[in-house]
Amino acid sequence: MIDKRIVGWQIQRVLQDRLRVLSPFSSDSAKRRVLMISAYGDLPNTQLFPFFYHRAELASRYSLELREVPLERWQSGNHPYRQRVDAVCLQTGYVDSPAALQAIVTQIRETYPSCRLAYFDWFAPTDLRYAAIVNDDIDLYLKKHLLKERDQYGQATLGDTNLTDFYSRRFGLDEVTVNYPVPDSFWPKVAMGSNFAFAAHIMPRFLGHFPATARTLDVHARIATKGTPWYSQMRQEAYDAVQALPKSISTASLGMVPGSQYRKELLASRLCFSPFGYGEVCWRDFEAMYSGSLLLKPDMSHLDCSPQIYVPYETYVPLAWDLSDFAEKVDYYLAHPQQREAIAQNAFAFIKAYFSQQQFLSDMHPVISKLLGE
Repeated sequence: MIDKRIVGWQIQRVLQDRLRVLSPFSSDSAKRRVLMISAYGDLPNTQLFPFFYHRAELASRYSLELREVPLERWQSGNHPYRQRVDAVCLQTGYVDSPAALQAIVTQIRETYPSCRLAYFDWFAPTDLRYAAIVNDDIDLYLKKHLLKERDQYGQATLGDTNLTDFYSRRFGLDEVTVNYPVPDSFWPKVAMGSNFAFAAHIMPRFLGHFPATARTLDVHARIATKGTPWYSQMRQEAYDAVQALPKSISTASLGMVPGSQYRKELLASRLCFSPFGYGEVCWRDFEAMYSGSLLLKPDMSHLDCSPQIYVPYETYVPLAWDLSDFAEKVDYYLAHPQQREAIAQNAFAFIKAYFSQQQFLSDMHPVISKLLGE
């Protein structure tokens, strides 16, 4: 069944990203205008998509009218949003310096002096590198996921993130020590928003039935290893762990394949190994879950996300970060198909229920209220 709201989003992407067509706000003065100034790409889009998917409900509940404009287009002034705007949701790419980000925020404040301002942090890592830069100017900071132990923020790490710190120490890499301060006044502004499950190409796959496909492949683990030194060594260790499995265990792990073949492999896989990327949460986590393959992943118990989909032994199987238990857990869940299938079905059912019950709207009520100054 075709979801017209997803089709509408896809049309919006074509109009905006390819044809450079932007739709002005309506002339209805009773509507509260929210402008999303967006970064380009699939990752930042996952933060925006659920708001546009639910734009009719948001309009009904909050008299809210949404529009989106790419950051570069907005900065150029070539856009139809020069009049009143009640709230701005800002995404940026990684900026070169604090001054560059501050300049963007200042331009927004000068253009819309009375607007509420939110920063939408779509980045893969859990760090809050821009907290101190934007704190004095924002009303809301939306993050995809956060460290549960908030006191870990503001502490020095090797490299930019908790992952660079762990793996640089593990592999003896020479990384610069970094400390991103987080003001106490920042925390009341922080909220968690959507993650990769909300991608327009992933969400619909959870709205159907659990895939009852023949599972002829033991482990899906196609792992790219090129990247920065810590990332490359982390991923190489994951790749080597797969290659060390007994030959009696069938794997899909060598080389790159087209997306269609990749998805077919997942649908045929009993287990899917998803190591960390540059952040903990990865596309592959959700690709495994909608495919009905049991997700094996380094332990996520340190992480908060919304929805909280990483429930050990209920929606995924956690691994030690050094992968010392990888082979053991592969053996166990291949030998216990009922447990394996139960966890995979739980993961699928959890996310399906989240979408079908429109839980996003409930979760976002305090976010919308703060954004609108209520």
